[in-house]
Amino acid sequence: MAKKITLEESFEALDEIIESLQGGGLTLEESFKRYEEGMKLIKNCNDSIDKVEKKLIVISGDEQ
Repeated sequence: MAKKITLEESFEALDEIIESLQGGGLTLEESFKRYEEGMKLIKNCNDSIDKVEKKLIVISGDEQ
C-alpha cells in the first residue's frame, strides 16, 4: 500500500514537477509522465482540501 503524502508534501512535489517542466530538458515522454504525476498530486490536494472543508462545515453547523 502506497504511503499517503501530506498536503505540504504534495505542494513541494508539484513545485519540483513545475520546475522540471519549465526547465525544458525533458523529452516529450518524460514531460508527459511528469504531467501525469502532477495531475495525480493535484487530485490528492483537492481531495485533502475537500475533507477539511467538510469538517469545517460540520464544526460550523455544530456551533449554531
